[in-house]
Amino acid sequence: MTIWLKKNLEGDYQIWTVIAALSIISIVVVASASGRLAVQGGGSIFFLVIKHAIYMSVGLGAMWFFHRFDYHKIAAFSNIGVFLSIGLLLYAYKFEHGINNANRWIHLGGMTFMPSDIAKLSLITNLAFMLAKRQHLEYSFKDVLPMTAKIIAICGCIALTNVSTSALLFATCFLLMFIGRVPSNFLLMTLVGIFIVGTFLVTFGVGTRIETARNRIANFTIGLIGKKTSDAGKDADYQIERSYYAIANGGFTGKGPGKSQQRYFLSESESDFIYAIIIEEWGMLGGLFVLCLYLWLLYRGMKAVDSSGRAFGGLLSAGLTFSLVIQAMVHMGVATGLGPVTGQPLPLLSMGGSSLLFTGAMIGIIISVSKDKIKDSVL
Repeated sequence: MTIWLKKNLEGDYQIWTVIAALSIISIVVVASASGRLAVQGGGSIFFLVIKHAIYMSVGLGAMWFFHRFDYHKIAAFSNIGVFLSIGLLLYAYKFEHGINNANRWIHLGGMTFMPSDIAKLSLITNLAFMLAKRQHLEYSFKDVLPMTAKIIAICGCIALTNVSTSALLFATCFLLMFIGRVPSNFLLMTLVGIFIVGTFLVTFGVGTRIETARNRIANFTIGLIGKKTSDAGKDADYQIERSYYAIANGGFTGKGPGKSQQRYFLSESESDFIYAIIIEEWGMLGGLFVLCLYLWLLYRGMKAVDSSGRAFGGLLSAGLTFSLVIQAMVHMGVATGLGPVTGQPLPLLSMGGSSLLFTGAMIGIIISVSKDKIKDSVL
């Protein structure tokens, strides 16, 4: 068994261990949190768990494939991916129809996928490639302009239907540019550009979810200053309050697996608020354990950056790791009241479909980068 694992699972074994732990936790928690869906749909929890396990297997398969793939070859397709994702994002915004006008999915027969997942992977890879080529050269305006233009274009298109994903992707790209030694004046130029685009979208209400984002930020701000109403309906206030109930019920050690009460009342308990269900059932200890797993993933991803002798590999690993861990931190922050509701799933833990595929691909690439240095030491 050990020989088989060493032969088929290359790279940083600590990352593999973290992913294995998150995958097991995901199956257990989704089995409980999906109770609401089973009740509403009149179906079986067993069917939903099997469906999630299949999606999880597909994601792990993508991880295994990309961890054996030469990540340098991905750079050749990244520019095409950027422009393709812009077209797909605009198509979804214009022609697709989602729940609550969230036109984030493209339907292909009986399957759906989010073009923002393609956009994230393509933009981070392309940006890492462009930055890697300039590591030993001075930056000029014409060098930074293509980077800034692609970031603003992709984030602007995503913001039409998903403001939070757009903001998280911009934060990831900004951090990547900072690590890539982009001068501060060009970083400021990028900030000004995204601010202008964001101001335009908010001022003129362009996009299907701009108003929702404004309301969620307003609700969060009102809550901070202590003026939150007591008659909250089934909106962002309702979700946050139910999340608080779940966390309070969990206490230090939790109610136990499958004993969540709030799963039947908390909207999107199997995805956007799954961390609240984890704490309710596994307590603060379980919540801290999950947090530590993501922090350890961040550490191992940065370890690959620190010891990789290749600029593209280091920057790519940093960008993809930032993207996953920042999303996880935001999800956990929302569940615990540290930020406005965003609708972000918890990577590898929340119930999902195509998102698990792209998450698996991203982690597989991180592991592929880790193979550059793993031959010398695991630590």
